[in-house]
Amino acid sequence: METNDAQPRFVDDYLLSLLARASHVVSAEFHDRLRGRGVSVPVWRVLATLSGGAETVTVLAEACLLQQPTMTKVLDRMERGGLVARHQDARDRRLVRVHLAPKGEAMLDDLLTAARAHEAEVVARHPDAAAIKDLLRALIARQGRRQRSRA
Repeated sequence: METNDAQPRFVDDYLLSLLARASHVVSAEFHDRLRGRGVSVPVWRVLATLSGGAETVTVLAEACLLQQPTMTKVLDRMERGGLVARHQDARDRRLVRVHLAPKGEAMLDDLLTAARAHEAEVVARHPDAAAIKDLLRALIARQGRRQRSRA
């Protein structure tokens, strides 16, 4: 006979696990929609990051949660597909900046509409989402400053 005296699981109250699991369950819906459009999650993340303008490969890798060699492979495929273009930085020739190509801009417009619609659905189900976003941005900023100061 089983008793219900089990200790609560550590992961059910561990901030890092909760953040990862929340991201996973909420993102899964949108990732299914991306796959239905024939777009991979890494491609979506690159396009969404480039919505703010050109970025370096290093910045893209960090924003897209990818290692730099993987990011380079994703960009190679995207460049062959006409979604992005890479150019040497005008001020620092050692840097390569990635820009949206016209085909990437067109794809991004459609995907941003879909992402905004999905986010609106999530927020409608979870009215405290705006406060959570503010908290997460603060957490990211503080942790980022802490990591940079240690480097």
